[in-house]
Formats: sequence, C-alpha cells, structure tokens
Amino acid sequence: MVQIKEFRIVMPLSVEEFQVAQMYMVMKMQQQNTNSTEGVEVLENKPFEDEEIGKGQYTLKIYRLQSKAPAWLSKFAPADALVMQEEAWNAYPRCKSVIKCLYFTRFILTIETIHAADCGLSENVHGLTKEQLATRQVETLAIASDTRDYWSYIIGASNFDFSQFQSARTGRGPLLDGWQEQCDPVMTAYKLVTIDVPYWGFGSKLEQALLAGEKALFLESHRNCFGWIDEWFGMNVDMMRDLEKQSDSSLNEKLGRPGLVENGVESDGRLEGAGAKDLVRVPES
Repeated sequence: MVQIKEFRIVMPLSVEEFQVAQMYMVMKMQQQNTNSTEGVEVLENKPFEDEEIGKGQYTLKIYRLQSKAPAWLSKFAPADALVMQEEAWNAYPRCKSVIKCLYFTRFILTIETIHAADCGLSENVHGLTKEQLATRQVETLAIASDTRDYWSYIIGASNFDFSQFQSARTGRGPLLDGWQEQCDPVMTAYKLVTIDVPYWGFGSKLEQALLAGEKALFLESHRNCFGWIDEWFGMNVDMMRDLEKQSDSSLNEKLGRPGLVENGVESDGRLEGAGAKDLVRVPES
C-alpha cells in the first residue's frame, strides 16, 4: 500500500543559509559513512533544467548500506539487499529524490522537499489533492530533542545538546522551549515521503522500517546542519560546489570506484586546500 508522510523540520536559519548548511552536511556525513566496503558512490553530478522542477543540480548515487539492514530482512533477501540507487534533482528551495532498490525492483521511495521561511505551520506547501491530504500523515521533528531509537543508533547520533549549545560565530542558541516561535531567522524543511513496497508478506513491514529510517536520518542530518554552523557559516554556494566535486571523487576513491561523471566527462578531482582537508578529516562525533 502506498504511504504518504510529511515530515516538518524547523531550523534556526534563513532559507539562504540552509542551502549552504545542507550542502556541507551532506558532504561531511557522506565522508563519515563511506569506507572501502560500503557507503556512497557518486556516478553523476551535473546541472539540469526541468519545466516542472526548475534549474539546479542533478546527482546519481549508489548507496551501499549492508550493515544497516534489519536482521529480519535476511529472511527474505541477501545481505546486499540495501544497495540503493538515488536520483536527485536539487532546484533549491525545491528538491526531489527518487530512491530505488536494486534488489527489490518494484520498490520506490520519493522524497519531495520544499524549504520555506516559516515556522512549520503551512498546511499544504506541496499542493496535494484532497485525496492525498486524506491519507497524508504529518509529523514535526524537533532538532533540539535528544530522543533516540533503534534507527538513531544505526544511522549514528551526534552528541549536540542544543539546550546548552551556542554558535561562536553567530551567537545563535541555545534552543529552549518555544524557540521556533521566537527565532529570527527561521525556516522549515517540508519533506514529503511517498513509499511503496508492493511485496506480499513483508512489504508493509519494510515500508514502516524505511519510514522510521528516513525519520531518523532527517532528524540527524538537520541537527548536524545547525550543530556544524561554525564550520560552514560564511561560505557560499559556489564555494560549496567546488568542495562538492572534490568530495564526490574522494568518496569514489575510498570505494575503489572510477571518478564521477561531470557534464559527460569523467573527473578525477583531488581534494586540495584547507577547507577540503578539514571536510574529509575523521570527525570527532
């Protein structure tokens, strides 16, 4: 059965700042979670233009997540069942990702995100139909929460205590009760997840597991966006694009894969400069 769930994550950032924060977070988390046997392989990273989504950056990635698979899944599939392919169209502030499983070929997961300058109270930013709204579930994720579950430990949880945290470069924080209504700047990531695993016997269970995994990933990644603010603040999108290209090639090197394809040309970019070296260091968290 197709499930539709909207996650809302309120952030103490402007929409413009979050674009840089998100790019930095994605690069750093990919570096943290990639080694010689599993992680993220970047096949393509190039500009795109689409009548519906707009202009932006297209990426094609392979995620090898064997160690993340729940134990019960081994009853139905081999250990490498969680090899995923992700196509993403980032036309910020609007983004779309389509994730497919190379083993479960009928599986599909779509994430559509709209970033808006509000505190999470917009009721239909995705323009859903009445039928879609009737089945949609909404959950607001609080980045200041320290709640942990199974998927939090699988994905890896940071140790930020936002009730005590304050940015040295911006003075933002700590995030105390009710900060969402009082914060300036403020923005919300509205992430609409549509998932369908049409397999009898375990499809529903896998849908629930993947939704729980996405929830934990959304929460952790957005916590990192704010927790790492003093690392990325002051950078711009062009600077991040340069680091992104170099980081993508570094990921492929870790996995022993060819260079990524950029504008139809295979790249063997090297990580150079202080910012890039800092990006790929072994993190403390």
